[in-house]
Amino acid sequence: MSRIPHDSSGEPDPLQHLTLDRLRRRTSVKWRSYPEDVLPLWVAEMDVPLAEPVVRAVTDALHLGDTGYPAGTAYAEALAAFAGKRWGWDGLAVERTALVPDVMLGVVEMLRLVTAPGDTVVVNPPVYPPFYQFVEHMDRRVAEAPLGADGRLDFGVLEETFRRAVTDRRRAAHLLCSPHNPTGTVHTAAELSAVAALAERYGVRVVADEIHSPLVLGGAGFVPYLSVPGAERGLSLMSASKGWHLAGLKAALAIAGPGAAADLERMPEEVGHGAGHVAVIAHTAALRDGLTWLDALLAGLDAKRRLLADLLAEHLPAIRYRPGDATYLAWLDCRALGLGDDPADVFLRRGRVALSSGLPFGTGGTGHARLNLATSDEVLTQAVRAMAAALH
Repeated sequence: MSRIPHDSSGEPDPLQHLTLDRLRRRTSVKWRSYPEDVLPLWVAEMDVPLAEPVVRAVTDALHLGDTGYPAGTAYAEALAAFAGKRWGWDGLAVERTALVPDVMLGVVEMLRLVTAPGDTVVVNPPVYPPFYQFVEHMDRRVAEAPLGADGRLDFGVLEETFRRAVTDRRRAAHLLCSPHNPTGTVHTAAELSAVAALAERYGVRVVADEIHSPLVLGGAGFVPYLSVPGAERGLSLMSASKGWHLAGLKAALAIAGPGAAADLERMPEEVGHGAGHVAVIAHTAALRDGLTWLDALLAGLDAKRRLLADLLAEHLPAIRYRPGDATYLAWLDCRALGLGDDPADVFLRRGRVALSSGLPFGTGGTGHARLNLATSDEVLTQAVRAMAAALH
């Protein structure tokens, strides 16, 4: 697959648009979970205005009173076109997609299709905490196959975990985070092909959470799991949610490889009723008409990674930070600071900066914190300085 280069075409950086005073008027979880003297750099919400095509599409729908139930395949068609243009992948078949309320609820439904209560779901920690919460809530057992020291998949560990997961002829699944949250690792085509080969060898079904796929930065290229050889029985979840700041407008798509079409057909129809019609309109507009805005965002995020690295080098040189190739999340190794298992707690209490604790991310999360860098230079600079001041 050929990678299409990004082109911001003079679009202003959306991360530099909103003042802190205006952001504090928001009523979402990012801005209402902590007192006003806390800088919130934790949950995955971006400090951006919405892309104009999204605002226009939603506003037009509201003016028209187009607020009924979702219908049709416009969202899937827009995603297929985006995948072809962005990733050079023409294998996203609209007829093998299904609307789901959001990615994590879609993950739950896909896991229900390919596993049973008591079966094992393999994850690669440190990883998005809801992977643990949702899987355990549905009476599946989580098995960890931790990333290697380089932040990449460890195939020796993964194979052994797959082998154990299918003992006693139990079914098993691999819940793959791609790109990876919190490290920002972008799995290569070779790595994903190796995952597919192992999954087929051991009869493990792969369910790929690809919600961060629009947010690949720099020179890395995103590879859809279903595009690699051997992944025909895989399932994927995608959404415009993270790429265009649409978490409050719930809609996502479940996508099946050719060998998983029958599985997807077994998903109960009522699952799709959880997505909102206006949300589908917003996501469709983002994928179809929001690429210029997305490119400006990616350029801004790339600059933000460099700024964070510079700020840490100046103010908190003991923190180890390896900039990821995707997402707007920074995984900070704070162990050398001597702040204990949960440095995020220290930065919140002493520095009034809210980061995500590394502990819920599983093995490899102790002594770490996740920072959301999708904010302005001013806020990011103020936050790192406050974190540094918290140590004195």
